Amino acid sequence: MKQKISNLTSAKFHRRELRSNATLQEIILWSRLKNKQLGVKFRRQHSFGKYIADFYCPEKRLVIEIDGSQHMEQEKYDRERTHYFESLGLEVLRFWNSDVNTNIDGVMVAVSEYIEKTHPTPTLPSQEGRENGRITLKQQK
Repeated sequence: MKQKISNLTSAKFHRRELRSNATLQEIILWSRLKNKQLGVKFRRQHSFGKYIADFYCPEKRLVIEIDGSQHMEQEKYDRERTHYFESLGLEVLRFWNSDVNTNIDGVMVAVSEYIEKTHPTPTLPSQEGRENGRITLKQQK
């Protein structure tokens, strides 16, 4: 029998708490992801094992993480988390809070182009590269 690792009952309260206390950046991005605005369903605060993803699209097996400055101090934890998600066959896109604050359109382009592609690593004209697993976006002028 396959062991359940997704949205465990033991993490239900914590997931609910995270949704109730969302950061401004999570609220902004959620306003663009909810209600299938990109043609696919996203969930907020979806858990896998001991980790909770900010956003998850089951159809595309895509996790989206938004990282604030505290993530600079927990780089090892973020790498372990990303590795765990990837070990489950999930793709992880990471963005900084500042990307959501100053370049939400670039974030949405990156997410949209990933959704439209069939191969797992997005190559985007608006993307300079990845740094520590995060997509680094060019600033729009």
